[in-house]
Amino acid sequence: MRLQVSPFMAMVLMGALIGGCDSSQVSEPTATDETATSEESMAESSMDAAMETASSGTEPEALLAAEDAGGAGDNNEGVDHYQQGHWDVAQEHFQKSVAANANLAEAHYNMALTLDKLGNHGEATNHFKMALDLAPDNPGIADSGILKAHVGG
Repeated sequence: MRLQVSPFMAMVLMGALIGGCDSSQVSEPTATDETATSEESMAESSMDAAMETASSGTEPEALLAAEDAGGAGDNNEGVDHYQQGHWDVAQEHFQKSVAANANLAEAHYNMALTLDKLGNHGEATNHFKMALDLAPDNPGIADSGILKAHVGG
């Protein structure tokens, strides 16, 4: 059984979870509402990206690194554990990979995915930003819905 949630209802639920409010405290946005700040717009954009990822039913994939890259062995071993849902073990491998090669974008991206799974969203955002800074032309990173939900855009 698959639960369908409208974007507005998802925002209400997220607001209730994050802010502790109930649905009576949230009003339906109107087309003429021009009071939205850029911060609100960015949060809405992040919510849209998160909803797209959630509604697609697809899990973001961890990225393999080129075998000749420093830290690739640990990164690629971490990918195997990530795919099996062994988040703690995957995190250990991605940490070793980042320690061996701080410029390995795939390791930062994979670390961010794993930290997100573990609920450490602040640190996940930092690693998503590092991955994007290191490889802005890598579509596996730059086009990632979960990355966009964390960093905005």
